[in-house]
Amino acid sequence: MRGVSSYWEESRSHRYSLVFALPLLLLYEALEALSPVRMRGGVVRNGADVILTSLFTALFGPHGPAIFMALVIGGALVLIWRDRGTGPVKPRYFLIMLAESGVLALLFGVVVGVATVQLLGPLRSLSAGAPGIGGSALERLTLSLGAGLYEELLFRVVLVALISNTVRLGGFSRTTAGVVAVIVGALIFSAFHYVGALGEPLRLDSFVFRAVAGVAFSALYLARGFGITAWTHALYDIAVLLG
Repeated sequence: MRGVSSYWEESRSHRYSLVFALPLLLLYEALEALSPVRMRGGVVRNGADVILTSLFTALFGPHGPAIFMALVIGGALVLIWRDRGTGPVKPRYFLIMLAESGVLALLFGVVVGVATVQLLGPLRSLSAGAPGIGGSALERLTLSLGAGLYEELLFRVVLVALISNTVRLGGFSRTTAGVVAVIVGALIFSAFHYVGALGEPLRLDSFVFRAVAGVAFSALYLARGFGITAWTHALYDIAVLLG
């Protein structure tokens, strides 16, 4: 039991969680650079990625995306460095984290689907991928990796924290602020999938499905950290888009 407890705690730390997420970032960026996803006459990147990089482009001009990437990697390295004194890194933990993410990805659709059924009744066609997203398997893989990484970064790490801190400024408790942040963040996360040229037609069943998914991802993020949450999201999207 001591080994299980050690894994549970250490795998949530920055040095494991952020290093575990690094391959998602490198692979997504490499695939976008070597074989950009092209749909409807243009190059497509994950929407959350576009939101984040566009903000930095607006602030810093053409160097904005590079500055954003430098801040993401630099911030991660600082957090990993802060954990350097907590003992030697156990490489086997990364393999266990990947297996855990795979199991969670397999369970994810079932659990969220059942919760949606309880809210709405019989579950109809609910897909994580927008209708009409074709392209090659490599292109769909690229979009899945981007979703796992950047949607979790934007909607869990940034948005939930921003909403929570804003609510707390109103004098509410940490627990109340957290609940409000998770629910509002989940609604925004769901609505995000219906915006833009590649957005889905708005349907109540799929909106609720994604809102429940947003709550589930937030709970997973709080329990298991960013790395496992990002990989779970990516592997789930890969299963849906490539299945």
